Amino acid sequence: MDVDARGPLPPAPAEPLADYAVVGGSGFYELLGDAEDLEIDTPFGPPAGPVSIGRLHGRRVAFLARHGRDHRFAAHRVPYRANVWALASLGVRGVLAPCSTGSLQPELHPGDFVVVDQLVDRTWGRAATFFDVGGPDDEPGARAAVHHQSFAEPYDSALRVALVAAARTSGVRVHDGGTMVVINGPRFSTRAESRWYRAMGWHVVNMTGMPEAVLAAETGLPYATVALVTDYDAGVDGHEPVTMDEVFATMRRNVATVRDVLSAAIATLP
Repeated sequence: MDVDARGPLPPAPAEPLADYAVVGGSGFYELLGDAEDLEIDTPFGPPAGPVSIGRLHGRRVAFLARHGRDHRFAAHRVPYRANVWALASLGVRGVLAPCSTGSLQPELHPGDFVVVDQLVDRTWGRAATFFDVGGPDDEPGARAAVHHQSFAEPYDSALRVALVAAARTSGVRVHDGGTMVVINGPRFSTRAESRWYRAMGWHVVNMTGMPEAVLAAETGLPYATVALVTDYDAGVDGHEPVTMDEVFATMRRNVATVRDVLSAAIATLP
């Protein structure tokens, strides 16, 4: 692993292995044609699974299942550092990160898309930086690389513009901007927590948006999220409380649409 003034970063490949990357659920494998799997080792252990690299609109696109192909990693156990390191090591120009979210506001309904522009981190206990030690295993005598990441704007504006335009082209109801609060999971929110998040003016709630976003920032990867609203969090506005079955059912109904949005966005990227 390289450690320099920037901290521990993956070495840049002589030639980029992919132009863009998508990290999301296992339902996105159909995005790519003639994909080949690439096993990548990282200083932080293996990523959640192999990275698939294929062609889409003439571009080489890498895909990594955030939770593993068999969804083996719950949100608080996802190997975020290994995942982001693996994608950064490919030399990609940006990362698109679809995710599922619960609605906190009355104007957001299941099936809606939100291209968020801000986040609030309520996670804990997750390895959230590449810069905490001189090496990945806290070796005795390892020297931390001092680094404070600028993070006022967590999401890349150009990627956001592409996602919003693609969603509109695909004919879905999309909201341009919004704040996503990221909770630790694997449990859903209590009613009191959900009312608090809503009162704070936050829009959607999710379990995987951090530390993925800040790790991408540390490696210099442009990063953006398109959030699919799958439920009304904790039964806001008199709706029934969210269940895992409900979330998965909404995801299955909308996975093809999310793929369409990602494909249309990638088609417009340089």
